[in-house]
Amino acid sequence: MLIGVDIGTQSLKVAVTDSQLAVRGEASRSYQPSFPLPGRAEQDPRLWEDALGPAIGEALAKAGCPAGKVGAMAICGQLDGCIPVDTKGGPRGPCLTWMDRRATQELADIDADHLHELTGIVADASHLAAKIRWLKRHGGDARTARYHQPVSYMVERLTGATVIDHALASTSMLYGLKTKAYEASLLAAFDVAETELPALASAGEPAGKLTAQGSALTGLPAGIPVAVGTGDDFSTALGAGLVEPGNVLVAIGTGEVVGAVFAEPRIDMGRLVETHAYPAGGYFIENPGWLAGGAVAWLKRLLGVADFAEIDRLAATAPPGSDGLIFLPALTGAMAPEWIAEARGCFYGLTPSHGAPHLARAMLEGCGFAMRDVLTRLATLGARPDSLTLLAGGAQSRLWAQIRADIAHLPATLPRHAHSSVIGAAMLAGVASGCFTDLKQAAALLPPPQEQLLPDSLAAATLDQSYQRYLTLFSALKPLFPQA
Repeated sequence: MLIGVDIGTQSLKVAVTDSQLAVRGEASRSYQPSFPLPGRAEQDPRLWEDALGPAIGEALAKAGCPAGKVGAMAICGQLDGCIPVDTKGGPRGPCLTWMDRRATQELADIDADHLHELTGIVADASHLAAKIRWLKRHGGDARTARYHQPVSYMVERLTGATVIDHALASTSMLYGLKTKAYEASLLAAFDVAETELPALASAGEPAGKLTAQGSALTGLPAGIPVAVGTGDDFSTALGAGLVEPGNVLVAIGTGEVVGAVFAEPRIDMGRLVETHAYPAGGYFIENPGWLAGGAVAWLKRLLGVADFAEIDRLAATAPPGSDGLIFLPALTGAMAPEWIAEARGCFYGLTPSHGAPHLARAMLEGCGFAMRDVLTRLATLGARPDSLTLLAGGAQSRLWAQIRADIAHLPATLPRHAHSSVIGAAMLAGVASGCFTDLKQAAALLPPPQEQLLPDSLAAATLDQSYQRYLTLFSALKPLFPQA
């Protein structure tokens, strides 16, 4: 049996699969990030450690599988977090998560054009290098030995190995797409020593074996192979079977990721999408995401709504276009139609006739408009999708899926397993243990999509008009963003 783990922003998920990648048991444990100040978002890495053992134990129990039958495991999870650790891999502070944009000033003297040319990514405070520089400039702990992203952190805690895959490393602003290595000029620019970073390896390689500490954290026997793993942007795509160029992935989790697999590296000179190494070969070109499911969770709390299903029920009672109400999905900074860290979200067009249903629908539509921004850019780079592959928690909302189909003028494909990151992790565990020769062999075992929703032409026409108003609103608010 194989175990796939996904370290999400709001929960840790586990799947136990057999050698054919059929899911036999699943479980999760919830937790939350903290937002101590505007622009800051943190998470205690011990939340992940505390969740790991109980979630694995429950998933094994549901699968009817004893721990001794597990052949390998892999960790995947959230990108762009930064965790300072000591020589033993213990945390020296909280994780600055992907939503944290406090390090904007650390980019002031960075040559953004040079960085973009080497890495294919945008010089942005969300990425690892800026956060490392911020920690060093603001009283970093002298006992810090190196810096991890969440996946490489957990792999070291389980195996003692300090290793990261090329895809995750390519999100750091320190990795060269052509050299497939850390770039000396960027290390120097951010004042980072290569010894302060995990070593590079392929995602499906075994990072090491579960140590006694790893056994205590997981409840699994020591000696089990643990794969290097990768970020959830990539494992989500892998778990949906995206190993060749084709359809566009829209993963609506806490953050929303929109991307596509390309055979060759293509660089977006407009800097809306980034180019990353991809574990199955080729490149994953994506926008790494804005707060989407996390925005809905915020609105749910604000309205005092019991659950996400109630948000759907509310939104379904408002018409397409939300009677003129527009939501700008920039609660933690804008990622579309432009990257502006200082941007903030808003509802525009409120009147006394608007109520909770309009707020709910406008939020679902606003996130869809940001998706359309990215789809348009991917098309200019050569993507020619015939449908959208919807994944993660948001894919379980048929209403949101239909809204996406209407906004994109494309069919929306719904998977049999929405949380595909854990399946992608299980695929990597299978490669690391020799169960599969490569990820393409593993992907061939995955079942076909469950359902496809076609766009509604009348709703699509209304949403086209709303989308143009969304773009006008963004342009009008830009002068205010630096004041945020």
